[in-house]
Amino acid sequence: MWSKKEPLPPADRGQAAAVIIFMLGLGALLPWNFFITASQYFNHRLAAAPNATSNGTSGVSAKNYNYDSWMVLLSKLPLLLFTLLNVFLYQWVRQRLRVAFSLIVILLLFCLTAALVRVPMRPDNFFSVTMATIWFMNIFSAVLQSSLFGLVSLFPPRYSTLFMSGQGLGGIFAALAMLFSILCNADVSSAALGYFITPCAATLLTLLCYLLLPKLEFARFYLNRNPSGDAAAAAAAAAQDPLTSSGWNSGKELEAEGKLLGERSSVLNVFKKIWLMAACVTCVFAVSLSAFPVITVRVQTVYKDDAAWDKVFTCVCCFIVFNVMDVVGRGVPYLVQWPSKESRLLPIAALSRLVFIPLLMMCNIQTSWLPVLFHHDVAFVAIMALFSFSNGYLASLCVAYAPQLVQCKDCETAGSLMSFFLIVGLTVGASFSFLLGKLVETTGTSRPA
Repeated sequence: MWSKKEPLPPADRGQAAAVIIFMLGLGALLPWNFFITASQYFNHRLAAAPNATSNGTSGVSAKNYNYDSWMVLLSKLPLLLFTLLNVFLYQWVRQRLRVAFSLIVILLLFCLTAALVRVPMRPDNFFSVTMATIWFMNIFSAVLQSSLFGLVSLFPPRYSTLFMSGQGLGGIFAALAMLFSILCNADVSSAALGYFITPCAATLLTLLCYLLLPKLEFARFYLNRNPSGDAAAAAAAAAQDPLTSSGWNSGKELEAEGKLLGERSSVLNVFKKIWLMAACVTCVFAVSLSAFPVITVRVQTVYKDDAAWDKVFTCVCCFIVFNVMDVVGRGVPYLVQWPSKESRLLPIAALSRLVFIPLLMMCNIQTSWLPVLFHHDVAFVAIMALFSFSNGYLASLCVAYAPQLVQCKDCETAGSLMSFFLIVGLTVGASFSFLLGKLVETTGTSRPA
């Protein structure tokens, strides 16, 4: 029975808040997605002679800049450091300022990258500017992601799932942009310009969506809710949310039991409650980035005689399959939530993903340290599909479960901590990928299956 004094949560009319949070997820990972898929453009530009123009008219190699390794290092290091900083920063700097300012800086840096496509530069200068751009873009991307994780943690659990699905869609955008750049007949400079205009538009749209969110009555209810609010709001949220009503015991139920204090808990106390979810999400992303893309891009098609398919094989079977199935996996927890947050099967499932590393190494990589057991393209696609689906599904479960393990007043801290450990997983995976890359080194001698 509802008391007359107990406010009911308003309806999310037209699912407007859901769409906006989905778009915020899409914009959160654009810097990483668009720079990792632009590897071919940057390597082509850096391979030009010192007097070459931006379209790489001169093919004389002056220096090996090792763009891919530096890109990973300068992306993950600031993400790790500043995501941790934001766990404490949010207590002193308003969320609205953190998110809006970060999006504006990312937009300006994407515009700079697009403009430099047409600007003739010496490779040394271009490399320095590009690395600086990546470094600063990922500093603000770290603050943005952590802040947005904290934001969506204030909403019912399904909105965390939608946010994670949006992040996966950002990867699809980047992969499709890469595919179009491969298929178009434009020169390298024109294709790259069109490629980098896409994240400029997407980042601007993300900023507009964020500014619109507080205008919605549904969003204001959760964003402005008193941390020491009553149990009615929590129960109403549970009644409206299929994730909660189907058995996800929300951490907000603690309010009904009168256990909620007025002050936020310390970061350490919040971590003690969500450490298992943090460990699981770290493991999930560490495994994923260990193998993707360092191993997966080295898999070759068995149809080498088909020039058209050989040209797009890596883009389609590696990047597009991964990102599409990752999005599917991130969305499934809205319908099915298994294993539960109390089950020991959840950490077991996260650890079991280690099997994908040798499986992918045994695909059609003739120079792999392991024998080739899965020759056909279909086998590679099937393994990639399971690999990416499990990444999205388990990561989405962990991120949605974490806020349910704490009191309402600590949801933002829990979300920021989960964002930090997600980045820890990415950093660990990126570091381990250097070793795996040596084991599937394409410059080695081909070995028989």
